[in-house]
Amino acid sequence: MIRRFLLPIVIIIGGFGLAAVIISTGPKLEPQAARSTAPLVRTWQASARTVQMTTITHGTVLPRTESDLIPEVSGRVTAISPAMVSGGFFKKGDMLLEIDPLDYEVALEQARAALASARSELTNAKRAHERQQDLARKQSTSESLRDDALNRLHFAQASIREARARLSRAQRDLARTKVTAPYEGRVRSERVDVGQFVNRGASIASLYSTDFAEVRLPVHDEELAYLQLPLTGVAGDNTVKPKVTLRARFAGKEHVWEGIIVRTEGELDPQTRMINVIAQVEAPYKQKDDRPPLAVGLFVEAEILGNQVDSVYIVPRSALQANNQVYIIDGENRLVFREVDILRIVDEKVYIRGGFGSGETVCLSTLNNAIQGMVVQPVSQPGVAAS
Repeated sequence: MIRRFLLPIVIIIGGFGLAAVIISTGPKLEPQAARSTAPLVRTWQASARTVQMTTITHGTVLPRTESDLIPEVSGRVTAISPAMVSGGFFKKGDMLLEIDPLDYEVALEQARAALASARSELTNAKRAHERQQDLARKQSTSESLRDDALNRLHFAQASIREARARLSRAQRDLARTKVTAPYEGRVRSERVDVGQFVNRGASIASLYSTDFAEVRLPVHDEELAYLQLPLTGVAGDNTVKPKVTLRARFAGKEHVWEGIIVRTEGELDPQTRMINVIAQVEAPYKQKDDRPPLAVGLFVEAEILGNQVDSVYIVPRSALQANNQVYIIDGENRLVFREVDILRIVDEKVYIRGGFGSGETVCLSTLNNAIQGMVVQPVSQPGVAAS
């Protein structure tokens, strides 16, 4: 009977003892500090620098000079230059084609003969006039005969002038049977061949010069504040001409050409607020190393160099908060709202002239519902703002 009551008591005591052993030998919990709820933010140590302002735009390469080749005489083409093909190059004064000169040689001989006849008539008229003058002094001639001699002299003198003009025109027409290049350039297209009859005044080819290439570049009116452009028209010899760098991909590579801005066009587009500036590149077809020529029709990206501005801070666009403010982080890692003077915003970069000083810590992260004095956890990223 006693054993029946002792067994449960022993079991209970043994359970408490086992529990005590497990508790005493189990792992101990160490107290930990509560984690901070302050948000992590990217920061940048403000550093001012001198910035070269630039403007990026695009345009298509055009020839500076372009003209139609038009013969000044009519006739059948008897010879043509090998350069008179689409894409052919030529020098100034090169003979491009020749028109049959036979008719113009005949006209020249006729003009020479007419001049010789007019000279003979002038000689006779002078003699007759002098004879009438002698007779008049002797009072042996009538007034009507003297007038006829004078009129004959005037007519002969006029005939001489006319004959000389006809001779000059015949000489010019004969010279024009050889059509020469007006400048060094290239053939854009041609519509003539040997044996073809060409008419005076009809276009037979399209040419353009290769001494300079031009690019028409649209620039927004707000960008003009950062560029030294010749807004009055053509830049003079003493005017500073902004440099421009042209870039284009050709044959799988990117190539670069250097040029200058030489003038601006006269009108501002009222819809786009754009003004067109003209960049000029000298000797565009002169090859350098493996660089291809700056061919007409090539689409290029242009970077126009503008003014240099001192003491400028460049931050990512994410650093710019509402109302033109940025967040400064003070020594206690708290946010301080600062209104800044924005010089310019280009793509993802913001150019700032004032609002904070060098050495201050700028918050680069975008924060929702940020308040003045809010605690943050800064993570420094050197150079991120200047990149």
